[in-house]
Amino acid sequence: SVKGVLRGLHFQLPPNAQAKLVRVMSGAVLDVVVDLRKSSKTYGKYFSILLNEINKKMLFIPEGFAHGFLTLEDDTIFSYKCSNVYCQESEYNINWADKDLAINWGRIKPKISERDNKGKDFKSFISPF
Repeated sequence: SVKGVLRGLHFQLPPNAQAKLVRVMSGAVLDVVVDLRKSSKTYGKYFSILLNEINKKMLFIPEGFAHGFLTLEDDTIFSYKCSNVYCQESEYNINWADKDLAINWGRIKPKISERDNKGKDFKSFISPF
């Protein structure tokens, strides 16, 4: 990806939910996860972390979390390991700029795909997790 590409917030609904292990092979991303587990103390809260080729950190994202990232450098290569196969019928997308989530993506004007611009509001999501 090039600098400024923003993807997310994506996840798959049960029974095709996925856990993910993500890392950056080269470049850098701001990685963001949102807790979708209704019984969790952190339901509707987000966590963000810098992943890059220098710090070599990986992030495990359990089922029940939405995931997104913003590339911070050109030629960023991002790697996913998923616990389940992709299933288009189970795909869900929450709006990356949802005001209720108030995610701090920084000051970069992001490049957003048409698909990601059509994400649904968090308030309208009824969590099955």
